[in-house]
Amino acid sequence: MKIFSSPSGLFEALGDHLGYSDWIVVDQERVDLFAEATGDKQWIHVDPQKASDGPFGKTIAHGYLTLSLTNCLLPEIFQVDGISMGINYGTDRVRFPAPLMVGSTVRAGAELVDVTEIEGGVQTVVRVTIEIEGMERPACVVDSLSRFIW
Repeated sequence: MKIFSSPSGLFEALGDHLGYSDWIVVDQERVDLFAEATGDKQWIHVDPQKASDGPFGKTIAHGYLTLSLTNCLLPEIFQVDGISMGINYGTDRVRFPAPLMVGSTVRAGAELVDVTEIEGGVQTVVRVTIEIEGMERPACVVDSLSRFIW
């Protein structure tokens, strides 16, 4: 894990690849819980029997579930100390290049692509790539915006 002692240290890492998270398995239970929480119960996500005859041969994770994995995986890659709070400020350029089949193993990689001073702290853009083990194309690529307040 990369640890920054303060938000100002992020400027020195601009353009750097920050590292990778651990691998996690995206199982049917996680997909079903996401479907329940969001109301998106489309068969391609929640009905393994019907999905076995579908375009992917099995259920796939929701795109927004895949995107939300960045919230649990990014803290494994880097942290910023010396702040009063960190804020998820939004996202830019979200893409889903490949479907994430249920049962797949994924990890996140992170690259610091922008750091901007703001009133009371800094704003970062971290390009997060959700990689699927054994696959060439990632499940998700997103520019994640965060604010780190002194």
